[in-house]
Amino acid sequence: MKPSEVGFIVAIIILSIFFLYPFYVLFLIAFEPVRYTFGSLYPSQIPLGFTLSNVRSALTSLSLIGPLERSFYVAMIVAVLALLFGISAGYGLSRISPKIANTIVVLLFFSNMMPGIVVAIPIASEFLKFGLYDNFMGIALAQELVVLPLSVFIMLGAFRSVPRELFLQARVDGAGIFASLARVILPLVIPGLIVTFLLSWMTSWDEFTYAVIISPGAPTYPVKLYDYVSRALPFQASAFALIVTIPVLVIAAFLQRYLKGQYLTGGLVG
Repeated sequence: MKPSEVGFIVAIIILSIFFLYPFYVLFLIAFEPVRYTFGSLYPSQIPLGFTLSNVRSALTSLSLIGPLERSFYVAMIVAVLALLFGISAGYGLSRISPKIANTIVVLLFFSNMMPGIVVAIPIASEFLKFGLYDNFMGIALAQELVVLPLSVFIMLGAFRSVPRELFLQARVDGAGIFASLARVILPLVIPGLIVTFLLSWMTSWDEFTYAVIISPGAPTYPVKLYDYVSRALPFQASAFALIVTIPVLVIAAFLQRYLKGQYLTGGLVG
């Protein structure tokens, strides 16, 4: 084995430990008795006991089911809107000059370069006027600012991976613009649609800044979970966080099969 390959494997192992260690600590706090975690001056990194009391307490005593449902509804709205806007914007940008399209995509990402709190405060003040404050629709519209640039970028790359001749042939055969898009182009970019939907859903699922500023009275799951942690209930909060993290990990693993290079780099073809 070459030294470069050994170094690459070592780097992967180190990064894997770095990213997986927080989940391991979360598991220990959630499923170990308190005397082995917060009750110990130097907690052991090896499991010394097992209990389900934290999980039972999280499911019975904490009011997290409502915020969890609210987060699910918000994430679904964000993902659907990102898909609709991503398809329309990505397809339109793929039909114009790459230089102009690339400039527009870069400008879209400027909104994500600013701190979220700087953008969220003026949005919250405007949402008060339109009745969108303290409801899940307002959260969804605000979070759309976060996911929309990436959604357009991915869909632009997906549409650019489809030969333009297919669209022209459909037009020659008598199909209209929308028919050509729905019957010819979209079936060929289904992996891109799945990636856009799932990434948008996952981004909204654990988004915190916009949710806590725009809807403090009707919090989503991350905001409510933080509230319980700050109120000295880390055991139940850790157990519940671990439970709801498992579906996200499954989605992330499922998502990898659809991540293709042309979808993530095709958006910047010059």
